[in-house]
Amino acid sequence: MPDGFRLEGGKALEKYEWWLVLLSRRDWIYLLSLLVPLVVYNLALKVASVASIPGLAPTFDLMRSNIFFNLGYALFWIGLFAAVRSRRGTLRRVVVILFHVFTILVVIVTTSAYQYFRTTGTTLDYGIIALWLPHPQEVMPVLASGATLWTWVLLFVALLYVVLGPSLVTSALGRWQGWPERFRPGRAQNGVLSSLGLLLLALGFGSLSLLIGARPTDFTSGASVSFVRDPFVNLVLTGVKEETTKEDTTSASVTDRDGEHPASHASLVQTSQTQKRNVVLIHLESTRAGATTTYNKDLGTTPFLDELAKNSLLAEQDYTIVPHTSKASVSVNCGIEPHLVQPSTEARPDGIPVPCLASLLKDQGYNTVFFQSSTKDFEDFTGLAKNFGYEDYYPLESMDTEGFEQSNYFGYEDDVMLEPSEQWLKEHKGKPFLAEYLLGTGHHDYRCLGLRYGDKNFSGGEQLNRYLNCIRYQDYFVKNLFDQYKKLGLYDNTIFVLYGDHGESFGEHGRYQHDDVIWEEGLKVPFLIHAPGWFEGGEQVEGLSNHGDILPTVLEMLGYEVKDGKYPGYSLLHSLPEGRTLMFSCFHEAQCLASIKGSEKYIYHNGNQPDEFFDLSKDPLEKNNLADERPKEEMDKRRNDLLAWRSSVNATYERRTTLPS
Repeated sequence: MPDGFRLEGGKALEKYEWWLVLLSRRDWIYLLSLLVPLVVYNLALKVASVASIPGLAPTFDLMRSNIFFNLGYALFWIGLFAAVRSRRGTLRRVVVILFHVFTILVVIVTTSAYQYFRTTGTTLDYGIIALWLPHPQEVMPVLASGATLWTWVLLFVALLYVVLGPSLVTSALGRWQGWPERFRPGRAQNGVLSSLGLLLLALGFGSLSLLIGARPTDFTSGASVSFVRDPFVNLVLTGVKEETTKEDTTSASVTDRDGEHPASHASLVQTSQTQKRNVVLIHLESTRAGATTTYNKDLGTTPFLDELAKNSLLAEQDYTIVPHTSKASVSVNCGIEPHLVQPSTEARPDGIPVPCLASLLKDQGYNTVFFQSSTKDFEDFTGLAKNFGYEDYYPLESMDTEGFEQSNYFGYEDDVMLEPSEQWLKEHKGKPFLAEYLLGTGHHDYRCLGLRYGDKNFSGGEQLNRYLNCIRYQDYFVKNLFDQYKKLGLYDNTIFVLYGDHGESFGEHGRYQHDDVIWEEGLKVPFLIHAPGWFEGGEQVEGLSNHGDILPTVLEMLGYEVKDGKYPGYSLLHSLPEGRTLMFSCFHEAQCLASIKGSEKYIYHNGNQPDEFFDLSKDPLEKNNLADERPKEEMDKRRNDLLAWRSSVNATYERRTTLPS
């Protein structure tokens, strides 16, 4: 019999020692010394996450999934240890090793989910993990900059305890109590039935963790279905859903496609109006419209841009299609919607189904060049720039960074591009050219205080103030670039296109940064075209526009016509259709879609939280959700139109990448 056991009449055990039927004292201490801290750790992080959402407080409804998961997890391992209690050797060691490995995994997932939610306001799911794993060079700087020192210390201590804690605690108690050091297996009497009962109980609690207990008011306060779930449970469920969806769509992937994109075989022809002017695309990183003086006169961040707008074509309602840098670049350069999936599939060979602006102009004798102040690993722009058709590519690695400071975890101050720009322009002055400048200074984590142009106090919020100073820095770079073109005698014959790739959020709707920010702060961006001799006194674009309109506008300004193809955008030199509907997607799949028609905006969260409907003419900050006041038929149609749009866009890319040519 195990230590301390005594049978009475063959039926009863000594009082208070019934629990030793399952496990020895040493095993109980070993298990509980890890399981109890784990449960406390996991629940504490969930409480901190809930408390970070205004209007929410930790309740059983919001904590239910976490509580049941942790109970089920604990019972599972107690049952498994009980099943091998009478064993010694390899099988027991395997169970012990698996116990630690899986607990390490749970700690990493829980901590990462907490940190990701704290940084972005969105939950961590399988799709995000799948996106990160192939690109650790991009992910690690983000995690490192977003996490505080205490976060890393906490994770390190937690993992160290998972590995060593149970052994140290058990050994210390064993020496104190005088337990024998050698493992003494117990008898298997009733062991199988007891362990089986515990495993079934664990399965029951695990099943309960799948049930969502939040009330409708919790979801409207900022929670979502995925947020209410335990992080580990959410990761598994979203993984199963994604893999199942892939299997369901694979068999129908060929027959469901609509065919090639209408612009697949497009090319340019000259007309009597053709003028081979230079074209410069200035990509303003993470710049929302409201962060610029041009769109917010109370903010002095971009005085040069504001002055430039006085003699430019300005779009008052311009939007990005997907609030993500690489996706926005596809729309700007290629005039089409990007692939509405997470990875930049457009960077793969033959990843873009149409010829882009650089390719079209290169065929007309243009030189082409792409500069970026960020590393070549950022967003896979090495592949993107090549697929866009740029002949020359200058990432940060090709530039001299001496005397410049890092402005985010991917790059340096934008002024680092000025010297290679001047050198390239001097060498290629004899032919017309297309040049793109991908600025990076506006990108998170906003290291713009203390740089060469000083600082201003734009906001009492630390993060927002740092961001606005980054926008101010970008304005200085734009001025410096214009001065360079004037100095080299290129200014008068150049069309400058300036645009924000996406906005940036600071908790206005419970989210941060941009990838899944489907509200105006994430989608609405500054846009203007400045061309000496055009738009004197300033002109404005009336109506809704997006990045897909840049390519047809530039081509018309150059005097080219498109043959053998048609791009979906509109030239902004003419009136836009009054009934135009713009459609948008979050970067991460199955997170959110939106559409704007006139001033009415609809947001679909893929069932993860309630739909939203706003009248932007009366509610530009999107505070008053009118979804409950709209007819069900209208909401259903808006949703179905979005889903059909997403399928149609993705079908074009999938045909390109999977069907034989």
